[in-house]
Amino acid sequence: MADYGRLLEMAGFFACLPASAPATPSAAPPGQAVPVSPELLIKLNLSWTRYFPACSTAPWQLDGVLSALRSHGFPREGLIPVENKTVVTDPLKGARLNGWDPVFAKHGVPFRPLTGEKWITYRPKAKLLILDQIFPEGFQIPELFIGRPVLHLPTLKTHGHSITTGAIKNAFGGLLKEVRHFCHARIHETLADLMLIQREIHPQVWAAMDGTVAGDGAGPRTMVPVIKNLILAGSDSVALDAVAAKLMGYDPLSIPYLRLCHDMGLGLADPSRIEVVGEDISGLNFGFRSKRSFVIWGDQMIRKGFLRRAEGLLLRTKLSFWAPLASTLYHDYLWLPLVGSWRVRRFRKSEWGPLLRGYLGRRGR
Repeated sequence: MADYGRLLEMAGFFACLPASAPATPSAAPPGQAVPVSPELLIKLNLSWTRYFPACSTAPWQLDGVLSALRSHGFPREGLIPVENKTVVTDPLKGARLNGWDPVFAKHGVPFRPLTGEKWITYRPKAKLLILDQIFPEGFQIPELFIGRPVLHLPTLKTHGHSITTGAIKNAFGGLLKEVRHFCHARIHETLADLMLIQREIHPQVWAAMDGTVAGDGAGPRTMVPVIKNLILAGSDSVALDAVAAKLMGYDPLSIPYLRLCHDMGLGLADPSRIEVVGEDISGLNFGFRSKRSFVIWGDQMIRKGFLRRAEGLLLRTKLSFWAPLASTLYHDYLWLPLVGSWRVRRFRKSEWGPLLRGYLGRRGR
């Protein structure tokens, strides 16, 4: 738990965002007025309603961050943990199955699923790459996000759509409603657009990434969990994701969304220009490789592969109910019992098992 406090201190979080004063809108474009709130959004990551190592925000990650914030004087009423639903995830059930509920109870901080918040139509001032084409009639974001600084809690893992995922993609699950799956075909441009939007609405953007157990392979769900015992944090989401990508074995500038953000001046993705403090990680290479799960492969075939002519019928009509149903059947009732449960049990027998049981109990999954 103490390591997360040290991590945020080394990253400069408490110097830039003290509990006694509202955030300074340093990230806002010049001349743009942003209403500033002293409240802090804590954007969780729920990639699967079920628990699976490295898939979603780890309970000790949430616990360590909340402990650090409270010890530095952040009032519990000013901390707002949030997460949204997708067509295949349930934030309330996910909070229970992923061990978040006991952490919220411990710190007296209520969870606020974005399903219960007011969503407003947002028209960005910046010129977007793709979102305005995907949603020509406009898209909505949570009104709660306007003017509040945000601290993202992603995990270090690969992803079948975006190669890697982390701080930048964590905004994907907060700023767009469950129809965000329509962005999968142009995911890299979408992630750059979300960085532009975050600059407009959040006074500051931070992230604390958990890599105590990292995910290799067919992320974000059907991965191989690998214990790496690393945690990372920073105020530049692009730099943080670039460092994570380099750790996983990638050239960050070869990943389209990182290259786009770097070239657009939204952050640094060139490792040679990023200062890393703390542990020496210069020689680490996890050798991870992103793969596509059966579900992601099928999604890509429909959106930009040989089935793309049928996309309108399959995903944009009343027949589209089959897609989330197929995903749930595959992940929860086929892959998890046959493959995933063995990986969960193996992780439970690791040195992290006792801590995990403290949050989930012996039978939680």
